[in-house]
Formats: sequence, C-alpha cells, structure tokens
Amino acid sequence: MSETLQTSRVAFRAGGRLVVDGVDITAPAGAVTGVLGPNGSGKTSLLRLVVGVLPLETGAVLLDGVDLARITRRDRARRIALVAQDAAPDTGLDVLDVVLLGRTPHASRWGTDRASDVALARRCLARTGAADLAGRPLATLSGGERQRVHLAAALAQEPRLLLLDEPTNHLDVAAQLALLGLVRSLAADGVTVVMAVHDLNHALSTCDHVVVLAAGRVRAAGPPADVLTPDVIEEVYGVRADVVEAAGRRVLVLSEREGAARPVEQSPRR
Repeated sequence: MSETLQTSRVAFRAGGRLVVDGVDITAPAGAVTGVLGPNGSGKTSLLRLVVGVLPLETGAVLLDGVDLARITRRDRARRIALVAQDAAPDTGLDVLDVVLLGRTPHASRWGTDRASDVALARRCLARTGAADLAGRPLATLSGGERQRVHLAAALAQEPRLLLLDEPTNHLDVAAQLALLGLVRSLAADGVTVVMAVHDLNHALSTCDHVVVLAAGRVRAAGPPADVLTPDVIEEVYGVRADVVEAAGRRVLVLSEREGAARPVEQSPRR
C-alpha cells in the first residue's frame, strides 16, 4: 500500500554548519518525487535523515502520519529502503547473497534463507537487469553493475518507500533509461519513490513532483513543469535554461549564463 512521506522542519548539522535547515517536504503516495539542487545543497543528507542513518537535530519524519522515531529500526527497515549513490562493494559476498541481505528485516529468528526469499531475490535481480550476475562476487563488478545489484537488494526489502541517491550514477545511457523506466513502474505498483536527481531533464521526464534545495533549504516544490523554470534554475544553479519541445515533450537546454565567471584552471602539481 502506498504511503505519503512528510518531513517537518527537519534539520541536520555537520561540522558546525546546518546542512539541512528546517526542511518541510511532502512526497505523495505512489508517486516519484525528485530532490534536486547543486552539490552541497543537502540532497543526500535529507535522504539519510529520512532512513535514519543520520540523526535529526530538530523536526520529525512521518510516513503516513506515523513518526518514524517512534518505531523500531526493524520496522523502519521493513517500510523504507535506501540505495546509496556509491554503495561500497562487500568483499567476499556474491551477488545473490547481497540481494538476500535485503530480506534481513523479514527474516525469522533463526536467520536462514527460505526458498521463497531466494526466489524473490532472483526476481528482483531480473527486474533490475542483473539476473546474469547472480553467481558473481560483488567485488568483481563494475560500478554500474553494483548499482543494479544494490537496487535489487532494496527491492527485496519490499519497501513502501524507496529512497534513491543519484540512481543513474555509473550507468550508461541505455541503463539510465531502463532504470528510470523501472522507477516509473515501481510507482505504478504502489511504491512511493523519492530520489535525489542530478539531471534536470531526468527529473522533468520521470518525476511527478520535485523539491529544489539550495543551501539546505527548500527553494521550490511542486510539479516539475511548474518548478523547473528558467528563473528558478538560474537562481539555484547559476546557469541559463531554455525550454524547447522535442519528441512531444519539454526539454531543458542548459548553457553558461552570459557574463558568468569561468572557473580558474589550476596548473597540475609537480
């Protein structure tokens, strides 16, 4: 069953700086919500606050009105899964074992893998396009292959809320499009998806709702076509955006803002 995610005035401080500063967002149930913003805007930290990896300084995270601070970590893991941007390889584990780790919140007290868990893990690998990797050691995979395996492990949790941090990272163009299609199909199946997005056109084509962060605060939120305007993009990213029509949909063409300072090229160290 789909569940709505809400954050209420959440804040997180690192190194004396507010990385997430009083953020209120709503991610509608059964929809794809994109969290956008330049590097350092707080996207990854916000996702980690939701899943409980980082501690809240203030505020609350609610899933269908339930404060997640009031439920156990096991129950939270049954409802929420996070796929990190650069999940480290688990040396010594093969791919199927990694995906079966996603069943841990649902495991019996004896912790043995049931035949139904193995069958589910294989279905999740197939859904992410990684079925042929099942017997390989995770440490031998490319970054893109590992990304698909960790996504399969998250699906094996059978979450109601799936958090994705830059899910197209390490993927080639064809794999990116396949993953974005999978994200849409998961939402159609009733999973609430919240993903940090780097590519504005991916957000425009895939998301039902977007939240734009700047310096740890919400700058704008709403339907992508209403939020990803040239004015907002120039203010937040410092680039020019032109909206064009291509293949029956809106596409953003980004270019350097006229008069913008160019980065200083440094000589290589000797």
